[in-house]
Amino acid sequence: MITVFHHPGFAAPIGQHIMPMRKFALVAEAIRHRPEARLLEPEPVSEADLLRVHTAEYIAAIRTGEPRALAESQKFPWSAALFPSVCLTNGGCLAAARQALQDGVSACLGSGFHHAHADHGEGFCTFNGLIVALEALRAQGLIQRAAILDLDLHYGNGTASLVQNRPGFFALSIYGNDYNNNTAYKDVSIKQHADGVNHRSFALSAGATGQDLQTVLSRALPLLLSEGKPDLLLYQAGADPFKADPYSPLNLDHADLRARDQLVFEFAHEHHIPIAWVLAGGYTPDITQVVQVHVNTFEACAEVFGPH
Repeated sequence: MITVFHHPGFAAPIGQHIMPMRKFALVAEAIRHRPEARLLEPEPVSEADLLRVHTAEYIAAIRTGEPRALAESQKFPWSAALFPSVCLTNGGCLAAARQALQDGVSACLGSGFHHAHADHGEGFCTFNGLIVALEALRAQGLIQRAAILDLDLHYGNGTASLVQNRPGFFALSIYGNDYNNNTAYKDVSIKQHADGVNHRSFALSAGATGQDLQTVLSRALPLLLSEGKPDLLLYQAGADPFKADPYSPLNLDHADLRARDQLVFEFAHEHHIPIAWVLAGGYTPDITQVVQVHVNTFEACAEVFGPH
């Protein structure tokens, strides 16, 4: 049984927007009656949880809407409903991370994490739930060392900025678009992100196939063990590398992305690393295609961690 966290409040009321907020509920409904799934609602994170990662000024801006430019730095129109929504989304990530330590695997059907910096948001990411979750668990003495694997289409620039001064945390990003200052750079042959001591990355060239991705994963995944086995792995499973996504220059279909997920879950299982995964990205106009990518992630997880 895989515990999966979902809450209707994940979908902030932001009106017509390229980020399809209703996908979270659609994925939840698609797996709700699967015998391998147990859906639970998480609690929101506390302000103390947020303050370990984000500045008080930025948190206040998201709560109050002022200054408006800071409150909308993540490209969402501000409303009073935004703050409770992102606290719930971050709470789902924290709940899944804590559950994975107990069960070996868990998931949160929410997204909006890896572009958020300490003092501002970017790219539809308000608070960095990945780092918020890890710091909350570390403060409770539940982990000392942790890793983040980011397989969203876009480079996880906010996560990289937040791990660089956090010993014991390591971030690995495999991406097809660089991302910096709220701008995506589709051609990685022109712009790639610089690595650091505890954040590494691999850029996928335009037209990259499933075989190309598997080759990169075979080289990249062992880096998650380079500083010793992590107590926990957080996996951001993006839907936007899909070839029909308007942002994606990659040639990856549903089977390729499911094979990606399978490799990740098999790696965690083989090395006995608790893994919690979250959703990310996905802007294909046909939302059923986005939902299918995420459902396939669940199915790959169930295949690896289900009863044998």
